[in-house]
Amino acid sequence: MLPAPRTVAIALAVDVVLVVVFAAIGRASHGEEVIGPDGLGLAQTTWPFLVALLVGWLTMRLWRFPLAILNAGVAVWLYTVIGGMLLRAISGQGVQTAFVIVASIVLAVFLVGWRAVVALIIRRRTPRQ
Repeated sequence: MLPAPRTVAIALAVDVVLVVVFAAIGRASHGEEVIGPDGLGLAQTTWPFLVALLVGWLTMRLWRFPLAILNAGVAVWLYTVIGGMLLRAISGQGVQTAFVIVASIVLAVFLVGWRAVVALIIRRRTPRQ
């Protein structure tokens, strides 16, 4: 049984927002204006990861199980990190080892973590038989 369209939309929106938050935190932590002087700084930092996230959603057909920790969370995390780094490299943005490590950790906590929290909440609310 497929999840409700609202669940899918919320899951996708949470993923997108968390990727934008990741990019904003990264820009701020490096002393850059979050939005950027031309208003496009955040978009420039975010787009590779958002494209990779959406490719992961489409390739893995995550609308079928958007809350699954392994099948959705881990899959979309790997797509987002690997695809985002490849797109950053192709577009001439930095892909230093330290950045890859930090991005991998933060995006794992964000993209897998929120699903784990939801799973715990659902488990606690579901009556045991």
